[in-house]
Amino acid sequence: MSARAVWLLEQEARALRTRLAMVKPFVLEETMVPAAALSPAAVAAIDRYLMRGRRVLDGQAVAYLAWLRGPGRAATPAEAQRRFVAVKLHFNTALAQLDLFAEAITQRSGQETGVWLAGLDVAARDSLMLDDNYYDVPPVVCHLHRGMGGAIRRARTRLPGGGDNPVSLIKIPRERMIGHGIASSLVHEAGHQGAELLNLVTSLRSTLQGVVAASPPGLEAWRLFERWISEIVADFWALAKIGIASTLGLLGIVSLPRPFLFRIDKDDPHPFPWIRVHLSCALGDGLYPHAQWRQLSASFNTLYPPVRLAPASSALLQTLLDSMPEFVRLMLNHRPASLKGRSLVEVFRMADRDPDALLLQHEAWRRRPSRMFNARPNLVFAVFGRARSAGRMTPEEESRLLRRLISHWALHGTLADLETCAVR
Repeated sequence: MSARAVWLLEQEARALRTRLAMVKPFVLEETMVPAAALSPAAVAAIDRYLMRGRRVLDGQAVAYLAWLRGPGRAATPAEAQRRFVAVKLHFNTALAQLDLFAEAITQRSGQETGVWLAGLDVAARDSLMLDDNYYDVPPVVCHLHRGMGGAIRRARTRLPGGGDNPVSLIKIPRERMIGHGIASSLVHEAGHQGAELLNLVTSLRSTLQGVVAASPPGLEAWRLFERWISEIVADFWALAKIGIASTLGLLGIVSLPRPFLFRIDKDDPHPFPWIRVHLSCALGDGLYPHAQWRQLSASFNTLYPPVRLAPASSALLQTLLDSMPEFVRLMLNHRPASLKGRSLVEVFRMADRDPDALLLQHEAWRRRPSRMFNARPNLVFAVFGRARSAGRMTPEEESRLLRRLISHWALHGTLADLETCAVR
């Protein structure tokens, strides 16, 4: 191989190493007030993952340089270039993964936004807590993004370019940072993580496939339930944790021009908006029976009446509505292996989320407001959602209290983490 070719490739490989050396751990790089910081578990998991990747990549670059200066001298320029490109692709992957986390962490530098996100980290972790220790709760990092819907990159799933994600990354749309919109999006996305840890989607999908196989050929509803089950499970998780606040938040997402509500795409993993709202009400009524769900469902029908539809669409809507009670019973009574013989309703129904109990709790907090600051975040979301739906709390009051409470969760979450680290 020509000396010029060797020199060019050596220069490029050494340049990659100098750029790699400039990448610092987030604990040395990012500035933020302590209350806005990621939990120690989250930042440690991210930095350890990225540092491990950088060490591996630097080792690959060193090995390439050693090969280039030794055995590679007898290779063709094309072979040397091919090996360099392989190293460079790994380098680009490492930087892409760095940017994936950097976007979320840099937002913590904004004083008010950063503290809010830290408070949402606490609320998201609370969303993943179950009474029994069915799994270890992974570190959670929340951040904001543009767009209409939330999203999650689940912990322990494959990252672009390889490697398992060390944390659960939850994206919350900026437009959802109001009232129960925060709670609905946050807990729904956390539900995707929890469902993955419990293997709920695979378990339910297997059961539904059995129902589909035994159903008459024309019963399209069960095929669609099976198709939508991932999103339905996340909605179910949110309903169990925050009650009607989940459905009210969903209404905010699907407040769209009428054609979008009834647009049926059988390849979409999301239920089309009109039926998704009715599914949410049906599941909520199954978990926490109360007239509020039927009232909300009826009100939604007045906003988007199912009229003037194509005959095929109208027939499918009716089939879905007719099949919904049986689907809800099947889902609530499902007993996945991960729950050790218990059904979903036995594990997820909570006495303090009963609609009447939530209103009683709201009245108790009105008398002694300080008590709400000691409550778990998901209970706060549930109480506020129920009070809003009953007309006992204004949007302005909800927003004012949530601002204070989310900052409170960030502060006390940070102090608790610091005390734990100090003890250790």
